[in-house]
Amino acid sequence: ATRKYLVQVAEGREAAPEEGGAPSAGPVYRCAAGAGGASPPAVPGLESCWDIFRLSVEKYPGNPMMGRREIMDGKAGKYTWVTYKEVYDTVIKVGASIRSCGINKGGRCGIYGGNSPEWVVSMQACNAHGIYCVPLYDTLGAGAIEFILCHAEVEIAFVEEKKIGEVLKTLPNATKFLKTIVSFGKVSPDQKEKVEQNGLSIYSWSEFVLKGDGAEEKYELPPKEKADICTIMYTSGTTGDPKGVLISNKSIITIVSAVDEFLRNSNEQIREDDVYISYLPLAHIFDRVIEEVFIHHGASIGFWRGDVKLLVEDIGELKPTIFCAVPRVLDRIYGGLQDKVSTGGFLKKTLFNVAYKYKQGNMIKGSKHEDAASIFDKLVFTKVKRGLGGRVRVILSGAAPLSNHVEEFLRVVTCSHVLQGYGLTETCAGSFVSLPNNMSMLGTVGPPVPYVEVHLESVPEMGYDALSKESPRGEICIRGDTLFSGYYKREDLTKEVLVDGWFHTGDIGEWQHDGSMKIIDRKKNIFKLSQGEYVAVENLENIFGQAPNVDSIWVYGNSFESCLVAVINPNKQGLERWAESNGVSGDFASICGDAKAKEFILEELSKTGKDKKLKGFEMIRAVHLEPVLFDMERDLITPTYKKKRPQLLKYYQ
Repeated sequence: ATRKYLVQVAEGREAAPEEGGAPSAGPVYRCAAGAGGASPPAVPGLESCWDIFRLSVEKYPGNPMMGRREIMDGKAGKYTWVTYKEVYDTVIKVGASIRSCGINKGGRCGIYGGNSPEWVVSMQACNAHGIYCVPLYDTLGAGAIEFILCHAEVEIAFVEEKKIGEVLKTLPNATKFLKTIVSFGKVSPDQKEKVEQNGLSIYSWSEFVLKGDGAEEKYELPPKEKADICTIMYTSGTTGDPKGVLISNKSIITIVSAVDEFLRNSNEQIREDDVYISYLPLAHIFDRVIEEVFIHHGASIGFWRGDVKLLVEDIGELKPTIFCAVPRVLDRIYGGLQDKVSTGGFLKKTLFNVAYKYKQGNMIKGSKHEDAASIFDKLVFTKVKRGLGGRVRVILSGAAPLSNHVEEFLRVVTCSHVLQGYGLTETCAGSFVSLPNNMSMLGTVGPPVPYVEVHLESVPEMGYDALSKESPRGEICIRGDTLFSGYYKREDLTKEVLVDGWFHTGDIGEWQHDGSMKIIDRKKNIFKLSQGEYVAVENLENIFGQAPNVDSIWVYGNSFESCLVAVINPNKQGLERWAESNGVSGDFASICGDAKAKEFILEELSKTGKDKKLKGFEMIRAVHLEPVLFDMERDLITPTYKKKRPQLLKYYQ
């Protein structure tokens, strides 16, 4: 295999002979771009996240940095902008205000709320003073906000106005460390009273900005180093509590340089007149890194209004040039376009299909998307482009796998590059990105980005061999400066995944002949649904297994669907008793096939799920009742009664 997009930097290794020794691993590769180097060229004065912003303020003081839509009489108007210098001045004031609360370098500041200019100002104020920024987000579940506030020892929290209630629920427990709450907007008298009863202070945004006014001189900005932590980003663990991923200045600077180098090689570098629509949560690494890249170039970030139904309208007003999305959003766009085509009448439909076939054919032959069918672009596909504001040139998908048919369709019709990336919070987001104008990379995540080293490690128990000549497969392991610095206060978990400098992702990949990576499996039984939410099935099976009348349950979902389904061995006596009192006749097998019986079991599952405070996406939406227990005869379980998931899927597909 030529793997033309890779350079090999080390040989593979055979498995260790001793029992329980390290498995074999394939050769170590970096991408050929970026001169194949291990780290980016040093930029004078660029040592921390703060420097990314500070240098841009010096270089582009008058550029519009952040915009939001003005709301007049309940109607959203145009975007209004604040410049880099204006943002800087506010950040310096907010920084002084934070320091005046007694919080110094290495202190912890929580940020909780949807994306907004205030979110970014709070983050930059933390960066300025070397304070750890700790994003909070609510999809982690009911107790997670309290857990993070206490675990990270958060002393001050910036909170979106409508989320203040959620933070108040964590009192008095969180008051062990938390002393100050700052609203992104106003504060109601009731809120003020409750906070003060607990011995804390709460400020509205305008009050807090003024608190540090005139004190800026007093609080000098401390020196910051590359190895310093800038963020603790919590991610949902397989079981139990969220894990705090420690991210250093060096990781963010390296990934920003890598994204830069990647775009430069594709001739799509970010320019200062680029515009980004900020709607994916800043509390996650994907959006955070992209916004850092935009700030690095003095480009503009426009914020959505926080309502998914109004997103398309916000896009139409902002007219972004770069659009980041998760597959769920792109699936919606795809569905909407398909509807439009199929309801567009015979002529329109025929024209669209002819145009699509022609352009797709040329792209497969190697034409760039802009050269593949310029006449059809003008006639047919500009309408699609206008749906995203008319200026988008790159669509980047991450966080979960994008299905092939959606990716190919969007590549043909959006008149922009559609690129799929892969990475984790622990690798500071993008570790792989597919290359533009490259139809053969469809369904892959492309080669590694610059400055990242990758090898596959064999997983013999799953039959994956990283040293195979034909198709090397194994667990994707990543090394380099983009890696996290460990899980906060969880040395034990850090040691499990960071071995000799290699981060073990838990995802199974297969190298393609050109050097791109295809994700084919998950090593542990945790996966993402199409909206990007993690689901730990074993944990859910333990919970639903406690439901009355459930003897055994196998829960299934995948990254192309947004909900979970299950196959259940119901309790024979229980179900037969229910059938008798509900007028359902027949033997056990025919009761299992009855629609009313399925409904009854689904209700039982819902009750259990609600009692255990499961989130909506963790609920089971459909069931199949199986009268025969899962058994070894059909190869559905191991001798120790562990479920064989691939076999269960094949059997019940």
